Amino acid sequence: MIRRIITIDEEKCNSCGLCADACHEGAIGIVEGKAKLLREDYCDGLGDCLPACPMNAISFEEREAPAYNEAAVLAAKKAKEAPRPCGCPGSACQSISHSVPAGDVYVPSQLTNFPVQIKLVPPNAPYFDGADLLIAADCTAYSYGNFHHDFMQGKVAMIGCPKLDAVDYSEKLTQILKFNDIRSVTVARMTVPCCGGLSYAVKTAIQNSDKDIPIHIVTISPDGQIIR
Repeated sequence: MIRRIITIDEEKCNSCGLCADACHEGAIGIVEGKAKLLREDYCDGLGDCLPACPMNAISFEEREAPAYNEAAVLAAKKAKEAPRPCGCPGSACQSISHSVPAGDVYVPSQLTNFPVQIKLVPPNAPYFDGADLLIAADCTAYSYGNFHHDFMQGKVAMIGCPKLDAVDYSEKLTQILKFNDIRSVTVARMTVPCCGGLSYAVKTAIQNSDKDIPIHIVTISPDGQIIR
């Protein structure tokens, strides 16, 4: 049948996951760092996701699509309401195994500043001047074994979790970027949708600082693989 359904411009998508949270039917998900319409029959065509997208990456189109399946949506919602031992989808339980190298080798820390929590770091700290910043999600250093060497070396590090802190990091980050000579920003985030809030906060801060600061975003999976 021909009906109204959403379409997502992946080039504009910043992986924040806000559209997935706004979609009450569960039609949208984050796949490999981009929002995607996972089930066309779950999309009711009402567009609650449109105003949630900060990048205007979602719009309507009229095209051939399966009818909205309300019964399937309700069944999926009921299944999600069942108790989960590990809480929300972003904290779903996973068992991860790694090979252990022989020997006992000491690896020195590459941390050059303290505190590291975004909420605690003073915007006027002297180590920010002329710095390359690393802004990392809390879990990244635990997932990626060589995190200190590959990401922290030579950088001023800050960490945070948009889901747990429930604050707008962009305000603090704007102050840091605006009033210091920051050379570059690297963002290390996890694959879970809530980590998109970290990338979005950094991009917003760069824009608000009125500076042209290079940014590099790296996405890490729970088993320590770099996705992109």
